[in-house]
Amino acid sequence: MKRHLFGFVALVPLVAALGLSGLPAAQALNSHADSRAVCPNAKLGHARCLSRVVTDAHGNPLATTGPRGYGPAQFHGAYSLPTTGPAGQTIAIVDAYNDPTAKADLNTYDTTFGLPSFPNCGSGVTASCFQKVDQTGGTAYPRTDPGWALEIALDVETAHQICRNCKILLVEANTASFSNLATAENTAVRLGADAISNSYGGNELSSTNGGAYDHAGIAITASSGDNGYGVESPASYNTVVAVGGTTLKITSSNTYSSESVWSGSGSGCSHYFSARSWQTAAAGWSATACGSKRGVADVAADADPNTGAAIYDSTRYSGQVGWFQVGGTSLSSPLIAAVYGLAGNEATVTYPSSIPYAHVSSLHDVTTGSNGSCGTTMCKGAPGYDGPTGVGTPKGITAF
Repeated sequence: MKRHLFGFVALVPLVAALGLSGLPAAQALNSHADSRAVCPNAKLGHARCLSRVVTDAHGNPLATTGPRGYGPAQFHGAYSLPTTGPAGQTIAIVDAYNDPTAKADLNTYDTTFGLPSFPNCGSGVTASCFQKVDQTGGTAYPRTDPGWALEIALDVETAHQICRNCKILLVEANTASFSNLATAENTAVRLGADAISNSYGGNELSSTNGGAYDHAGIAITASSGDNGYGVESPASYNTVVAVGGTTLKITSSNTYSSESVWSGSGSGCSHYFSARSWQTAAAGWSATACGSKRGVADVAADADPNTGAAIYDSTRYSGQVGWFQVGGTSLSSPLIAAVYGLAGNEATVTYPSSIPYAHVSSLHDVTTGSNGSCGTTMCKGAPGYDGPTGVGTPKGITAF
């Protein structure tokens, strides 16, 4: 039998009045909550978003009037993150379809948690602002899709709350086809992205979409998947930062307690692409049995819907609006992209995925939990490198 997820409703007016940017979200986490895929299907040649939303006893998305799940205080406290990074950093969010309320929802998120006002770009405002474009950089936005709109809300709100002075550039692909998403990816690069989050995936492809995910000095993060052991693209490309998922436990004071492999985290050995030298040199690599093939993931962060993020979405999803608790590796990808934004080191190397491998002592090494059965460390936590969590999760920004 499915169970309700109970918790407190946040006092939104009080938060705004007091300006408590570190005020925790309502502690309504339930280790036995049910969830469902926000984008359950994808046709051939298309990707699906990789988010999961907590549901009620009837299997419907659980929407509330106040936030439940982790918010800024939890993520910054657990991962020891500053709230701002070097000036001028741009985090691009590449997703499919249109979210007509993305900026309005971000405003509600910021007001609720007491974050500073975040303007639209334009009229002389070019940094620390929000910009939305279509896949070619214009304003002919695609049609609205409710599932992808919730995905966009998750990505935008997560990236912004992690790096609050980073510009957020939302690039909306016409559809979820890999060709349209690749066009949007190249547009994000052309418009100056320093980090690009891709919270979607599909069956592993041998094609790299014309090199759309290969741009020197840009941290391109890609969700590893939500179906457990198994490889998806674009996370399988050896030019991106493949981001796996964990179950993040925190203390009552919002500091790090523990992490384990989230059972849904995607992982595995690529069928088509080779591992980079820094990956094969990682401690524990030989136990993966990947040999010379690229391993997914590189790093990880919270993705379990039961320890998921409080997200506000006013584009009606399954007939509901309000606060949702959302997880999936769609949460971990923008979180890690924003950590790269906080660090500001991506342009110092050709492939920013190499940076964490050079600073493993500044990561949380996740050594417990499993996402399936494979007989190697590609489907379970282990000391050093493992498939579901790579070389670890953020412990400050030194490893990024």
